[in-house]
Amino acid sequence: MWGVTSAVVKRAFKYRFHPTPAQAAELVRTFGCVRKVYNLALAVRAEAWSRHRERIGYNATSAMLTAWKRTDELAYLNEVSSVPLQQTLRHLQAAFTNFFAGRARHPRFKSKRRSRASAEYTASAFRYRDGRLTLAKMDRPLDIVWSRPLPDGAAPSTVTVSRDRAGRWFVSLVCEDPGVRPFPVTGTAVGVDLGLDRLVTLSTGEKILNPRHERRDRTRLARAQRELTRRTRGSANRRRAALRVARVHARIADRRRDFLHKLTTRLVRENQTIAVEDLAVRNMVRNRRLARGVSDAAWREARSMLEYKAAWYGREVVVVDRFLPSSRLCSVCGALRGEMSLDVRVWRCGCGAVHDRDVNAARNILAAGLAVSACGAGVRPQRESSRAGRSAVKQETLRRERRESPCLRGGGSQPVNLTVLP
Repeated sequence: MWGVTSAVVKRAFKYRFHPTPAQAAELVRTFGCVRKVYNLALAVRAEAWSRHRERIGYNATSAMLTAWKRTDELAYLNEVSSVPLQQTLRHLQAAFTNFFAGRARHPRFKSKRRSRASAEYTASAFRYRDGRLTLAKMDRPLDIVWSRPLPDGAAPSTVTVSRDRAGRWFVSLVCEDPGVRPFPVTGTAVGVDLGLDRLVTLSTGEKILNPRHERRDRTRLARAQRELTRRTRGSANRRRAALRVARVHARIADRRRDFLHKLTTRLVRENQTIAVEDLAVRNMVRNRRLARGVSDAAWREARSMLEYKAAWYGREVVVVDRFLPSSRLCSVCGALRGEMSLDVRVWRCGCGAVHDRDVNAARNILAAGLAVSACGAGVRPQRESSRAGRSAVKQETLRRERRESPCLRGGGSQPVNLTVLP
């Protein structure tokens, strides 16, 4: 039995390509113009807001762009396609919309060295025919490495060209993919506990070790960084050394991303409901002892992959509150143990049950996630009414659900009791 999709999914297909010297020069020039227009528009909007509390929208900045092109100082903006320049103004408008809605911080100026070099083209600025993509202002198609085919009959709506710090060129084509359909509905659910030694521990008892991609290349990265620090600032040798450092980082990031894609796809394919814990990654990386390992584990990226893949394939991802004492809560009798240091990996409950710390946490996360699905409430504490806080799920409802539904059991022979949450 298959689920029903409400709309066709749009996907971005990313490929490497190798530009000619003329194409590379044109794209580098386009990147610079895009960055210049973005910074000019941001400066105007920020100044208007700071002085007069005036909001300048996209239409006003678009008119300003036309005026800028007519000046001698910015006449070079006419040398590149106008579409990427208009698109960067739309991106700035979206950034301010998110800022005023409280979803993001204030937009920042783009830096030539630190910001991502990219340009977005809409359908009026490129031609895609028979697997050949030609951008505006170019007389020949891009030499794309088609590592996988586009969907049959695909017509890209937007094309984004970018270059990373390792000097690699990429093109991303956004198009509708009718092949994305919900997986068959299953009755399986799994709780996922994320960690450093074991990247993922499932409520089934399965443990997946952390590949530690950064640690595997740490010696090579340290050598490249030492060479970089010895080079004179502004010299060609320093630029080459920086490129070697960027290539090591790109190698690490590619391996990490590939591993997470395979892992998250498997979890989404095998389970109807996936319960994960809401981790405060931003706070964790402030710890000097944990920052490197937490960054290498990429928990936030893994959760993001789970969420959008679940939306594609008709699955459900439930996020459990970070203050749930999943490691200290017995998944058999529901007793809450006192403070427990990180070096305690196995512990015994007063009821006689012996728990692996991570497996026990995954089972409690699963139980809490199923309670959310069954009762339709969140599991974040109600901090306004009580400083200690309790789960938003009504305790009477939980007791009734545990008596009537065996799905709220956490992997042991006894139902998980959530009434003892602090």
